[in-house]
Amino acid sequence: MALLEIQSMTQVFGGLCALSDFNLRFDGGELNGLIGPNGAGKTTVFNLVSGFYKPTQGQILFKGRDTKPMKPHKITALGVARTFQNIRLWHDMTVLDNIRLARHQTLGYNLADALLRTKRYQRAEADIERNAHEILEALQLDRYAHERPRNLPYGMQRRVEIARALAVKPDLLLLDEPAAGLNTSDVDGLIQLIRWIHKEFKLTIWMIEHQMQVVMSLCTWIKVIDFGSTIAEGTPEQIQNNPDVIKAYLGDGTL
Repeated sequence: MALLEIQSMTQVFGGLCALSDFNLRFDGGELNGLIGPNGAGKTTVFNLVSGFYKPTQGQILFKGRDTKPMKPHKITALGVARTFQNIRLWHDMTVLDNIRLARHQTLGYNLADALLRTKRYQRAEADIERNAHEILEALQLDRYAHERPRNLPYGMQRRVEIARALAVKPDLLLLDEPAAGLNTSDVDGLIQLIRWIHKEFKLTIWMIEHQMQVVMSLCTWIKVIDFGSTIAEGTPEQIQNNPDVIKAYLGDGTL
C-alpha cells in the first residue's frame, strides 16, 4: 500500500482549471520535489493534499484512506504535516508554546479532564511538553524556547515552523518553499537541516521550491507542472536537461 497516492486529481475554481489530471505515488521514505513557474499550481497541490481544498475530480489516498471527506485537522492527525510559503507562526506565543499547540489534535483528554486536572490530563500534558522539548533540542532551538518568534531572525523562524510541523509526528512532511526569503548562508543551513530531518526522522518529505540549489541538492525525484499540467518528471539530472522544463521554467538557458 502506498503512503500517498493521487489519482487523476483536477481542481477548478469557477471557470479556471488550476490543476489538471495530476497523478503521483509515494511508497514512503522519499525526498521529492515539485517545481514550476509562479502560478503553475504547486501550492494548490499541497492545499489539496492537506485538506484545505477538496478536489473537483480525482482521488487522494493517504495510507489507503480517501482524504476527500476529511477536515484538515483529521488529515494532520492521520500523519500529514506542512509548512507554508509565508511563515505562519503564533507570534504572541513563545516558541515552546507554538510547538506544544501543534499537538492539539492528539491531546487525548476532554474539557472535564482539563478542568479537574485528572491523571489522563497530566499524562497527556507531560507527553506534549516532553515531545516539544525534544523537537526543540533536536533542531537546536532549545535556547529560544521562551522567546517569541517575532524576535528571532527570519531563518530561525523558518526552523521553528519546521519544528512545529515535526511535533505532530508526521509520516509525510510538506515543505512549501522553505528557502523563500533566506540568505545564502541560511539556505546552506536549510539544505543540511532537511537532509538531517529526512534521515533522522525517517519520514517522507515533499517540497515545493524555486531555488534550484535546494531542489537539486536534496531531491531524488522531481515533478514539474506548468499551468496546472504535468510537463515532466524524473531525476534531477533528467529535469535539469529537459527542454520543456527549461522553456517553461526559465524561458531559455539552463537550470
